[in-house]
Amino acid sequence: MSTKFVNDSSPSSERTIRVAIADDHPLLVAGLLHELRGQADIRIVGSAANSTALIELLETQTVDVIISDYAMPGGSYGDGITLFGLLRQRFPNVRLIALTMMSNADVIRSLLAQDVTCILSKADPLEYLTTALYAALAGKRYLSPGIEAIVHRHGIQGGASISRTRHLSTRELEVVRLFVSGLTISEIAARLHRSKQTVSTQKMSAMRKLGISRDADLIKYGIEEHLTSQNAEPHAEPKQI
Repeated sequence: MSTKFVNDSSPSSERTIRVAIADDHPLLVAGLLHELRGQADIRIVGSAANSTALIELLETQTVDVIISDYAMPGGSYGDGITLFGLLRQRFPNVRLIALTMMSNADVIRSLLAQDVTCILSKADPLEYLTTALYAALAGKRYLSPGIEAIVHRHGIQGGASISRTRHLSTRELEVVRLFVSGLTISEIAARLHRSKQTVSTQKMSAMRKLGISRDADLIKYGIEEHLTSQNAEPHAEPKQI
């Protein structure tokens, strides 16, 4: 369910920036709200804990900037690249800021390739949020220090990457991310709105490109490459190939 609210104080500037927040961690949402409420020209129109609530919020409220978690399970529209692609398509005039705990270079590369150019690491202080918001509104690029370090370490700006995941397509990368985070093929198919056969094919294609033949090795690889997401809501059901 989405929550709609506005700042307690009326904005003093003529140009009010309307912001929506999407994250499934109440404490982080509270921190984001605290950080933004000190800005007179920012009005927070609502928050959402999953993609379903976020889309409902965007369909009923006028929003200038979305601040959204990258890994946010439980919604009908998925999360990660799938959700950000949908937001780009359905709400092309709304600016996006991605929040993430993930440090995998190719996840960052995929976001940048999708024109999500304002990315904040949850490991960085929230003080960078306001700068990112104004940068997003102006159509500029802004990366928090943790994300900037990943970009430089892996040469993302120059198009190079030492990670084997650079060989994966965006769809394959999303399947691997969710699989190594604990979801079954059936759950991934439901999350990404694809058939189980398609997801299974994409998983096997990714494993072939990575030179991996066993699920256990794929999970180990995902951990080493920082592809796992603690928010994936793994189930006890055995994984299906």
